Amino acid sequence: MSSGSLFVITVVLVAMAACNPVEHSPRKADVVYIPSPDEVIEAMLDLAEVKSTDTVYDLGSGDGSIPIFAARKYGARGVGIEINPVLVQDARKNAEQAGVGHLVRFIEGDLFEADITEATVVTLFLLESLNERLRPRLLSSLRPGSRIVSHEFGMGSWQPEKSIEVVRRKVHLWTIPSFESVP
Repeated sequence: MSSGSLFVITVVLVAMAACNPVEHSPRKADVVYIPSPDEVIEAMLDLAEVKSTDTVYDLGSGDGSIPIFAARKYGARGVGIEINPVLVQDARKNAEQAGVGHLVRFIEGDLFEADITEATVVTLFLLESLNERLRPRLLSSLRPGSRIVSHEFGMGSWQPEKSIEVVRRKVHLWTIPSFESVP
């Protein structure tokens, strides 16, 4: 290879690097992934009165257990939003193994930025401080009548309509109000 060719290749590589800066890794997870027990998942979905016509979004979906359970038991569609790419791959594999890959999908992304407007049910297992940060987004993105269920943690001053205890864990329910009665 001539020195002129080597020079041209070097210039092209430098130009490409300048046009395509190295992307930084995505934001890290806000919480450590801890799976919800099956009894809690079932209680969450029962409390939300999930039906086959629902679309269940699980924010911070981990291995995909909640959307998969909703699809298997109720025939509901499910979407999991998870920031950890390894967990997203696990969730997709779990959905296929459960035979519900056609009903659920998993998105690698930030739950604070994801489009959740299609959700009729949102499930959470996040700290109360994160639930509070999500609250304005839930209220502005979800249609009135959409349900939110949380494993263990509340939403600050927004009191749940109903709370139950399952295997010594709390499950809370809220319903998105009509616009004239937003909390």
